[in-house]
Amino acid sequence: MNRPLILGLTGSIGMGKSTVAAMFEALGVPVFDADREVRAMQGPGGVLVPAIEQAFPGSTDEHGVRRDLLGGRVFGDREALARLEAIVHPAVVQARGQFLQHHANAPLVVFDIPLLFEKGGADEVDTVVVVSAPPAIQRERVLARPGMTEEKFAAILALQLPDAEKRAAADHLIDTGTSLEDTRAAVSELVHTITPQLPD
Repeated sequence: MNRPLILGLTGSIGMGKSTVAAMFEALGVPVFDADREVRAMQGPGGVLVPAIEQAFPGSTDEHGVRRDLLGGRVFGDREALARLEAIVHPAVVQARGQFLQHHANAPLVVFDIPLLFEKGGADEVDTVVVVSAPPAIQRERVLARPGMTEEKFAAILALQLPDAEKRAAADHLIDTGTSLEDTRAAVSELVHTITPQLPD
């Protein structure tokens, strides 16, 4: 069966992965955003809301999952996080399969997966792009986020494969420590290198 080339897009927190994903979309490349799918499935009337409420009573309301409350209950609790992932992960896999089916005739699609290496997803894509920036820029970006603290940042990093290891395992690197114009040019060059049949 014909299918697109699947590009796995990943990068540690604050590296600019969402910005790069938007650049792929602007070039007409379909992007499956795992986080965006999860937010939709946890929103008002979302398919995951009943199962999450059953597993974590009081964590949902008429607006869907109360993300801050749920996050507080699983943050730092590996057993609770594993229970949540057992609910979320199969639904994401199903949604990703539907996305791939919908875009079966596209030459290239992007799977935007934050924990691509950590969860073993690299085997499910054809090529891996790691988005990276110098540590000082990463820290500045992350600590500028509302509600972020040094402690939270350190805890998130502890759950992620170090940037150097991601870079070493990547097939392609996109540097976001430069200007947006330079990053956009790098994304465009990559797209047209691996899918030369795409129109300009």
